[in-house]
Amino acid sequence: MTRRRQFALRAQSALVRLVFGLARLLPLDQASAIGGALGRAIGPRLPRTQVARRNIARAFPEMTPAAIEAVVRGMWDNLGRTAFEYPHLHDRPLIASGRVELRGAEHFDALRDDGGAGILFSAHLANWEVMGLCAAERGAPLNLVYRAPNNPFLNWLFRHRQSGDAEMIPKGSAGAKRAIELLRKGAHLGILVDQKMNDGIPVPFFGRPAMTAPALALFALRFDCPVVPARIERLKGARFRLSVFPALRFERTADRNA
Repeated sequence: MTRRRQFALRAQSALVRLVFGLARLLPLDQASAIGGALGRAIGPRLPRTQVARRNIARAFPEMTPAAIEAVVRGMWDNLGRTAFEYPHLHDRPLIASGRVELRGAEHFDALRDDGGAGILFSAHLANWEVMGLCAAERGAPLNLVYRAPNNPFLNWLFRHRQSGDAEMIPKGSAGAKRAIELLRKGAHLGILVDQKMNDGIPVPFFGRPAMTAPALALFALRFDCPVVPARIERLKGARFRLSVFPALRFERTADRNA
């Protein structure tokens, strides 16, 4: 890494620390509102947002340009809120405080109490960090699989994502081995499965092939463990609903790729 590149990455990390600290000084609801306002003001103007507009138009060809812009603004509002909520994630229990409405608690409890390994999966919806924290609060801490940041000086952020005493597992071959070790010991994994993986498996998504990570299915087949879907919704401001659904059932066939 060149000195110039290292300086730029360190400066980026310092800026994130500054914003993190300022958001930490604010009450959670105020921090969330400011983050949302900044997201709506800045995000739609960024060149990268064209990717979102293009993908929405491909998935929903019937949507008008105005409707697409409303979705884009909502996306950036949520991302801004999520960023500014980050420093407050460990302030207090989310379910007990009423910050998160939990539905399907019995499926959480079944995963916790069955005495074996299990996987809870979701996607980058609302404030996706809520899932791991609520699992820990419910007594089923999740070892979270994550993508390491491009900037190594931002690794300090990930301690705010930890689910109780569980581990943060970076994606990659070493992380996969560690995930297998934990599942073998009867631990639980938390995985967000909606990111493109160039060497994944093509799966139809809105009528188009999407390169999808197969790890979730491979773990489930290898350990014959429950795979539980969860969905996080932003209700209003910094309040959420976490819905946990019954474990998925898989039909074993001779076709491993299927």
